[in-house]
Amino acid sequence: MTRRSLPARLPLLTLLAALACTALPPAAVHAADDAKPAPRDLRALYTKYEYRIPMRDGTKLFTVVYVPKDASKPYPFLINRTPYGAGVQADGELHYGEDWYPKQIGPSKEFEDAGYIFVKQDVRGRYMSEGKWQEMTPHVNPRRAAGEGQESQDMYDTMEWLLKHVPNNNGKAGIWGISYPGFYTSASIIDSHPAIKAASPQAPVTDLYMGDDSYHGGAFMLAANFGFYASFTEQKNPTTLPRTWDDFDYGAADAYDFFLAHRTLASILGTLTDRQRALLAPTIDHDTYDAFWQTRAIAPHLKNIKAAVLTVGGWFDAEDPQGPFSTYHAIKKYNPGIFDGLVIGPWVHGGWARYDGKQLGRVSFDSKTGEYFREHIQFPFFEQQLKGVKPAQPIAPVTAFETGSNVWRRYTTWPPAQAQARTLYFGPHGTLTWQQPPAGSGYDEYVSDPSKPVPYIGYPATSVPQEYMVSDQRFAATRPDVLVYQSGVLQEDVTVAGPVTPRLFVSTTGTDADWVVKLIDVYPAEYPSTGQPAHGNDVAPPRGTMAGYQQLVRGNPLRGKFRNGFDKPEPFVPGKVEAISYQLGDVNHTFRRGHRIMVQVQSSWFPLVDLNPQTFVTIPKAKPEDFKAATQRVYRAAQTPSGLQLLVLPAH
Repeated sequence: MTRRSLPARLPLLTLLAALACTALPPAAVHAADDAKPAPRDLRALYTKYEYRIPMRDGTKLFTVVYVPKDASKPYPFLINRTPYGAGVQADGELHYGEDWYPKQIGPSKEFEDAGYIFVKQDVRGRYMSEGKWQEMTPHVNPRRAAGEGQESQDMYDTMEWLLKHVPNNNGKAGIWGISYPGFYTSASIIDSHPAIKAASPQAPVTDLYMGDDSYHGGAFMLAANFGFYASFTEQKNPTTLPRTWDDFDYGAADAYDFFLAHRTLASILGTLTDRQRALLAPTIDHDTYDAFWQTRAIAPHLKNIKAAVLTVGGWFDAEDPQGPFSTYHAIKKYNPGIFDGLVIGPWVHGGWARYDGKQLGRVSFDSKTGEYFREHIQFPFFEQQLKGVKPAQPIAPVTAFETGSNVWRRYTTWPPAQAQARTLYFGPHGTLTWQQPPAGSGYDEYVSDPSKPVPYIGYPATSVPQEYMVSDQRFAATRPDVLVYQSGVLQEDVTVAGPVTPRLFVSTTGTDADWVVKLIDVYPAEYPSTGQPAHGNDVAPPRGTMAGYQQLVRGNPLRGKFRNGFDKPEPFVPGKVEAISYQLGDVNHTFRRGHRIMVQVQSSWFPLVDLNPQTFVTIPKAKPEDFKAATQRVYRAAQTPSGLQLLVLPAH
């Protein structure tokens, strides 16, 4: 397998290492941009030290510290805690030792120029740190085993040591990280050390089951998790190994064919080694929101935070789309009085960190949004909190990029207080209107066959292309097992800001069913070319006009057995009409005048989501004979008004 087919989350992993180490390998090139920063010789500016910092239980955590050579003034600490290796990525391998210097050590070059004491730490049980690593370290664990820790305590002990042993510090510290390091950022500021004055959890993994990497709507995110855990494995420690990530050979050009050939989760797991299965198997086995997941959710514990917080996320983050919102809302709820900021831009997972953020696939955002964030929001935030430098423009409580119109908006809270709930109703003949259906009866139906699932992209790929979050949905609209509802041509802009909530009335001839709802922006039949080449991390959709393009704005599944709670699966009664409602996720998008709004409804999204057998079974234990075709109905009448609830902003 080539690096082009590394798992969807691996670009993040390599990115995280690269942010403090070196340029990205080919697989990690951001799907939207080509620009790379000029090489810098940080050896001339910083002195590197490596320490083993003792925790309160005696466990030693390997920590790399880069200190400015200019000792004419004190500097704040800027800390990154990671499970992906505090060493230096070079030539596809991870290197430790004081002679190895990265090409970038901070969130962006502005920090390196301004001067900070940069700290990067291997968390417990990873690479050169001692102890036992835990998936999403539980904050409360009465049965904590020897070597297991608590992230807030480890951060507190690390901070105490750094203040005493690293000279020329100003007594203040910031902490930041993307994805898993975003989780460690959040977990590290609970009951936070008073020296920590600023924190930026970015794309933070917050609850793996509730909308982040592992499950969406109770449905397992198959393709991304399979690829990630095939490479991200446990290890004996302290060790610098593995120096490279494991490869997995799909034996096919398209993951759709690979996963469909195996079909059951048991068969899919059987293609991996014991080492690769060790972390993936529990993720699959715990298919309800049980104690395994609940103890690992960090949001309920985000209390007694003393630092100013700037949470960052991307509208097109395929890995952790929900984490930033859950983190932002939890910090606001439990920590009144601190600055609790939120920034959401038109980015894929970690895409704001190194690239210009001007485009994703064939969708343009008209400006270098990544550069804007780094220069005008992220850097001023830390400068203000750690050095007292007043920003040219105050950091807004919420800064959200509005796609479609392609402008930045500043709000006092999220969702915006002025947004009003409105419902788009499904109508006869595939219509979509703001008017509730009249009296009478009506429904639309389709046959969902697990042997012919609806793909999530219209081209072959092994890993999950980052572009899929805005990909053209015309390939799905023509399938007989996809319902399509479309508005008339919009006479004025419609701006949606906040969570999108399907409210459906459905029935099935089976005893379980997935319901996948997609909100889509349909471009006019005549539309100019973007004039830009398209990008994807597996394939590049062809250059061309956007005429008739059906851009995915947001989509997500609900595994029907969880319609009344993710901890208590319930079968459907065949033919019985039931109401279901769930969250697609948040958006900030303007459907422009001349465009149309479309909603697609289907019962598979493969292999992004694992197959539902459509019989009420424990899916991780399902057998091939459990997978059966079923007829699904969506009702659209006065008593059963299916539709999509949106939060709509008044016209700007």
